[in-house]
Amino acid sequence: MSHFQDEDALVREIARGFPRVRADGLRLGIGDDAALWKAKPGFASILTSDWFLEGSHFLREKHPADSVGWKCLARAASDIAAMGGAPRIFLLNLALPAADTGKWLKSFLGGLRRAAGSLDCVLAGGDTTRSKRILISVTVIGEIAEGQEVTRSGAHPGDLLYVSGTLGEAEQGLRLLRKTRGKVNHKNEAVRKHLYPEPRVALGRWLAERKLAGVMMDVSDGLSSDLPRLCAASGVGAWVDPGNLPIPRGVAVESAQQLALHGGDDYELLFAVSPRKAREIPVKFHNLRLTQIGEITTKRGVQILRRDGSVELLRAAGWDPFREDK
Repeated sequence: MSHFQDEDALVREIARGFPRVRADGLRLGIGDDAALWKAKPGFASILTSDWFLEGSHFLREKHPADSVGWKCLARAASDIAAMGGAPRIFLLNLALPAADTGKWLKSFLGGLRRAAGSLDCVLAGGDTTRSKRILISVTVIGEIAEGQEVTRSGAHPGDLLYVSGTLGEAEQGLRLLRKTRGKVNHKNEAVRKHLYPEPRVALGRWLAERKLAGVMMDVSDGLSSDLPRLCAASGVGAWVDPGNLPIPRGVAVESAQQLALHGGDDYELLFAVSPRKAREIPVKFHNLRLTQIGEITTKRGVQILRRDGSVELLRAAGWDPFREDK
């Protein structure tokens, strides 16, 4: 595939692969100075943005271009899911070297189109420029019925903590990917979880619509980093039983528990439910496991239960781009 000679040609190639359908509320999309969007009556707009940077979030020599396309949108859409909303439209800002406007771009757009189709989320515009490295920024606009939004604040002592899916699996997949030479094995569950995460939109909407989750967020930086943020927003603490964590398979239990506590990139939902509503939480939601892992407490901080019944403070050791010891 030939490289593009100017930005207009590049923009046309990006737009060409995406259907010119109008999402609900999108009055004007690609082709003008800006897009026009309005949420449906009785709905609130949810806005989020996310960086996806070569060298920090993906490695050119390890991550297939189509997975980069899929993941850059899935990551941002996960924030919409974490509030109980549905993603509707997105903006793509893409900076890349001229040498990558051929084969790499074609594969990237293929993955991005698949993610957009899976999420029923329409490309509404964005910007492109030239750069020495690939830099991607995605903004997603979603919507939710007024009063249904679920935030990080509002947890109460005694509420039960749940997570969806498996924790630490994406980190396990990244470690396997780093060791891999040659073609990536997409059939490996952990590798696939890392390359093609699935934001839990349906679960988030179900919890919000039924007002089951008092608080909710997605686990993107690792449980040990994200749970303290939820607790801080609610002015509470929590305890977690590592024996209850949904850990990845094929790893020794203690190592798997460490992956579940500190591994990032899972994009599962972490939510708290009052004891009187806990019986309404199924063991599985559409074949997605839901696991109770702990409880909200009055005492600030997050504690880990030891086998002897004592507790220790959980140190935040998940993803942090500014941490010096990472």
